[in-house]
Amino acid sequence: MTMKLHCFGESGHSYKVAMALSMMDIEWEPVFIDFFKGESRSPEYRELNIMGEAPVLQDGDLTLTQSGVILDYLSSKTGKMGGRSADARREVLRWMFFDNHKLSSIAGMLRFQMNFLPEDKRNADVIAFLSARLASALKTLDDQLTNHAWLAGDDITVADLCCAGYLYYPEPFSFDRKDYPNIDRWLDAIASQPGWKPPYELMPGSPADRA
Repeated sequence: MTMKLHCFGESGHSYKVAMALSMMDIEWEPVFIDFFKGESRSPEYRELNIMGEAPVLQDGDLTLTQSGVILDYLSSKTGKMGGRSADARREVLRWMFFDNHKLSSIAGMLRFQMNFLPEDKRNADVIAFLSARLASALKTLDDQLTNHAWLAGDDITVADLCCAGYLYYPEPFSFDRKDYPNIDRWLDAIASQPGWKPPYELMPGSPADRA
């Protein structure tokens, strides 16, 4: 049965799941959410996801929200990109929780501030604060990758996809790969995996569509 991913191209959290579906060779189809016209805040969408967020994964009668939960589900269901023991799975989850709290949450807000808000509504103090927080998280990530090919084990896991989600986007949000050589190498390694594609090739919706 074909899984359905409710998503839109600009969503880094959606991209994490889209990457996993593609790289795990799962049959799936995207369902476009017109986020910038308020669809995710509509009563109809709230019935699908009370949190009003993307992504949402539908696998038959099962509906899942929150990208970390979905990644864990896909890994468990397929036996791919997860820990091979309880200890290994906890290490995967450790980096996924780090990402959700310290990395993607900051990168997402900063990217929105710098690119998708009208210029007259962009707050320089907020951007400076978020940029500093993001730099701290990126240093932690780069340090971990100094002596590790992958974040949470000897092979790629959903922790890597989770932490990398926002870092492939082309819009400026204070992240420059050349400032983080270990992250740069790691992103290339993920992109070399079968099934990988950049976000705007995996999901419908992009800034160019709204230009």
